Amino acid sequence: MDFTVTLFITKQPMRQWMLKITAYADRLLEDLDELEWPESIKEMQRNWIGRSQGAELNFSILDGEGQETDKEITVYTTRPDTLFGATYMVVAPEHHLLPYFVTPEQKQQVEEYKDFASRKSDLERTELQKEKTGVFTGCYAKNPANGDAIPIWVADYVLASYGTGAIMAVPAHDTRDNEFALKYNIPVKWVVTNEESSSDGAKQVYPGVGIIENSESVETGLDINQLSSKEAALKVIEWAERTGNGKKKVNYKLRDWLFARQRYWGEPIPILILDESGETIAVSESELPLTLPELNDFTPTGTGEPPLSKAVSWVNTVDPGTEKPAKRETSTMPQWAGSCWYYLRFMDPKNPEALVDKEKEKYWSPVDVYVGGAEHAVLHLLYSRFWHKVLYDIGVVSTKEPFKCVINQGIILGEVQYTAWKDQEGNYVSADTEERLNEHQQVTIPEDKVMKSGDHFVLKEDPSIRLIPRAYKMSKSRGNVVNPDDVVLEYGADSLRLYEMFMGPFRDSKTWNTSGIEGVHRFLARTWRLVIGSPQPDGSFKDGTVVTDDEPTLEQLRSLHKCIAKVTEEIESTRFNTGISGMMEFVNAAYKWNNQPREIIEPFVLLLSPYAPHMAEELWSRLGHPSSLAYENFPEANPDYLKDTTTVLPVQINGKTRGTIEVEEGCSEDEAFALASQDKKLEKYLDGQSIKKRIYVPGKILNVILDKTNVKVTTK
Repeated sequence: MDFTVTLFITKQPMRQWMLKITAYADRLLEDLDELEWPESIKEMQRNWIGRSQGAELNFSILDGEGQETDKEITVYTTRPDTLFGATYMVVAPEHHLLPYFVTPEQKQQVEEYKDFASRKSDLERTELQKEKTGVFTGCYAKNPANGDAIPIWVADYVLASYGTGAIMAVPAHDTRDNEFALKYNIPVKWVVTNEESSSDGAKQVYPGVGIIENSESVETGLDINQLSSKEAALKVIEWAERTGNGKKKVNYKLRDWLFARQRYWGEPIPILILDESGETIAVSESELPLTLPELNDFTPTGTGEPPLSKAVSWVNTVDPGTEKPAKRETSTMPQWAGSCWYYLRFMDPKNPEALVDKEKEKYWSPVDVYVGGAEHAVLHLLYSRFWHKVLYDIGVVSTKEPFKCVINQGIILGEVQYTAWKDQEGNYVSADTEERLNEHQQVTIPEDKVMKSGDHFVLKEDPSIRLIPRAYKMSKSRGNVVNPDDVVLEYGADSLRLYEMFMGPFRDSKTWNTSGIEGVHRFLARTWRLVIGSPQPDGSFKDGTVVTDDEPTLEQLRSLHKCIAKVTEEIESTRFNTGISGMMEFVNAAYKWNNQPREIIEPFVLLLSPYAPHMAEELWSRLGHPSSLAYENFPEANPDYLKDTTTVLPVQINGKTRGTIEVEEGCSEDEAFALASQDKKLEKYLDGQSIKKRIYVPGKILNVILDKTNVKVTTK
């Protein structure tokens, strides 16, 4: 026998703890301008806070005879210029005044609708594409601008948690209001025009700004006809404040922070509630931290009460100050209670007396660089900023903001996958010749069966079949996840770390290619042999290094300090890939030297340490240092060695350029000629030849004119 079980979920009001983040909304907005954050993250926070300027307007509720009562419905609007166009009102099903003005005839219908709305989430209720529903309350309100009686409806697309929980509906200039008005045959009145608006009665919804029309009332003394929307809005606000019908108002999308969870795991909220009066009292600091009681059963209660309510002996207590019976708060804090300020505890992790020592906080704050994904923009990052500002106001921290610089790292995509299509007969279909590829079977082609042809990838066996290459985010469902443990086992942790930095700019998404690790792995191997020497016949390496105590040459010093300057600049700009390229260039140059001076090699090992810390530590130890290189200062480039004192000089033989030589500034003609004579490319033109004339322009050119009639002369 089959049974169908239907579950009805309804929302019930609960007492909750809130943090008043809205009191900090303006500061959270203003201080964004001082931060070195990605503009996209700043904009996400601005939109989340959602500051808007408008007006609160009061609509008097009318009784059965059409007379004003002493109750008013207040609405918030960013478009007070459209007040004359308000032809009905909507209140949320939870609006606190709703029970007072629903007529007896409509009461049952309204109650049924409230029950219907309680089963929906806020997201479902505000979905733009959903069909609008509502119920007439049977009551009317007075439009303060013209005195018209307009119907009051209850509808779930208005939320009690946003604004005032009520809206003035202007169906001519709001798409959502227009859909509702058309469905329920509510009048539509146009009060804003623009150049594209038609003058006939078949006007379309126009939500923009323009010139105001149909907006004058002798009875109320308000006339905004022919004003621009901006001018009209200011005039309506001024009129409302003067007549007591409303006031200027700043509103926010940001809601106060719900800081309570009905679950066992979490920090208990240190509050006592007196049994007799319901008064709340904070637990004294001497009793903190308040720890969770042990529970064998911390499953949901089914009544809406948190699981902690099952710890009866822990919940029932007394107020230490008055000895009156009390109960502990049974909601717990969310995970944000720890994650919003953890960075402060890192500064002073073992302090039993304070959250953080003031001197240590002043030394370390603010955090120089915060690295994280954009998904934290309006959660962790916004909450941390609020939390930090509260601590700043009470003197715990010395800075207004927690994180000076935020960097969003790119994600690592899986290896490129090549896609082909087959028709019903199993024949391949080229991606550039068939418009309806979605009707064919999609197949993945192994990389060894793919080749590149121009700017495209094709099948090796049939180059006429073009493929689609694409890299996807790593996921188990696609089977493109790379296990880092496997990479470390084969290549080592330093190679994996180095490759991830070498793949491309830190902020960009990058495509994984396992074969790419081999390149950086070879670089690390070359660096090892540069310092330690070649392996012995059995493959092992001798103890110590091949480093000497020789004085470095000018060339060696220049190579080192150019590398230091390059790596330092790229680290500060998070261009780690080009920093690695700079070290590769250094190693290539060092392999051409006859010796490896300690004064050159040790700073290079320190440069390498942020990129390949394990190998760098081993090299540092073999260089004779008993302590970790982590305690050493990072190398600094000497500007004296960064000056380019050499120039490339073209060399001509009988007026035709045959090569170039590198010469120092101030190089004499004889020195330049001697270098040209020793150059392998130029030697064959000069060796054994008689020189008729030399033309030398310092830093520009050396032209050697040969005398072919004379005998061989020396070029020394």
